[in-house]
Amino acid sequence: MPPRPTAAPSEASSETTRRLRRLPADQAPAPAPEGFRHTPAAPAEPGRQPSVPYTGRPAEPGQRYAAAPTGPAHRPAPAEHPTSLSPNPALSWNAVPSAPQRPVVTLGEPEGYDEHVRARPIGARVRGRTVAATACVVLGLGLIGGAATGSWLIGDSGETGARGAFATAGSLWHSVPVDQLFPPTVRGDGAGPGGADRVWTRIAVAPDSGCADAFDPLLRKALAPVGCRRLLRATYTDATRSHVTTVGLLFTKADATGMRSLEARFEDEALGRRPDLMPRPYAAKGTLAAGFGDEQRASWTVSVLTDAPVVVYAVSGWADARVVDDPQSAAEAMRAGVTTAVGQAGLGHEAKGLADRVERGLRKSVTSSSERPS
Repeated sequence: MPPRPTAAPSEASSETTRRLRRLPADQAPAPAPEGFRHTPAAPAEPGRQPSVPYTGRPAEPGQRYAAAPTGPAHRPAPAEHPTSLSPNPALSWNAVPSAPQRPVVTLGEPEGYDEHVRARPIGARVRGRTVAATACVVLGLGLIGGAATGSWLIGDSGETGARGAFATAGSLWHSVPVDQLFPPTVRGDGAGPGGADRVWTRIAVAPDSGCADAFDPLLRKALAPVGCRRLLRATYTDATRSHVTTVGLLFTKADATGMRSLEARFEDEALGRRPDLMPRPYAAKGTLAAGFGDEQRASWTVSVLTDAPVVVYAVSGWADARVVDDPQSAAEAMRAGVTTAVGQAGLGHEAKGLADRVERGLRKSVTSSSERPS
């Protein structure tokens, strides 16, 4: 049979087009999407190597893309429709990835600077400070625990020490020499009116006794809740021998709670300023204070201690035995601008100044007795 003549390219394309038009709609090949039309590859130029197709593998050094493997097993399969190339939907710009990956962000550790302006990680510095702070806390707790344990073992504490000093003060009336409680000479720097200095000389010491005749009835009644263990008194005169002052130490039977209660009552009710609650003086016969009686009392002060079972008081008057019609408490007689005879004579300063110095001496005696080894 003679060979069938081959149609020209234009005629073959026309024949193929006519056959496609006669196919049913469900068997006709789908037209290629816009942008994915098949374009025949241009013939390679003489002396130029063909480009290396991308295969998805890492490229060897010197290659921009990895070379596709060669050989029969890796040859591309022939396309079913040489006239069109179906696109891969996964390579479309609008394709949504099946498992979106979140970006991973790694933050660098901040840096600080040391004393030489050299970079130093802050984390190390913070860790160092944390370790130092922890060590200080542990050391502090250890010291506190050790101190508490030692105090418990030896039975010593702040409260115990206060109770010991309170009890020691209550026994000073028979364990401390009289010259220590009532010195022969007492200096009062700045104790006078206007800050003038005062010097008092002891002229008489009363024997220790009870409180039966030492106070007026109302004052004795006010002091009754704390009781009376012992009363010590001494009378002084000033450097000019114009004034006389009796100072007393009343050792009570009360505990610290009772002394605080009495001190609060004196403060709240102003008992220390009532003329009907004045202490009585000690008028020693044969001395400058022989005429120092109840009618000669001019100014006074009463101080209730809370750290010792003691009430300190003082009462002053003129040494010439003059009668005083309007006595004033030391607090009132020491006010600025006072015009009364008691205030201008400085009798309030005499009572307050001498009582304060004797009280200071009492506290020193308590401290010395408490520190003395048993």
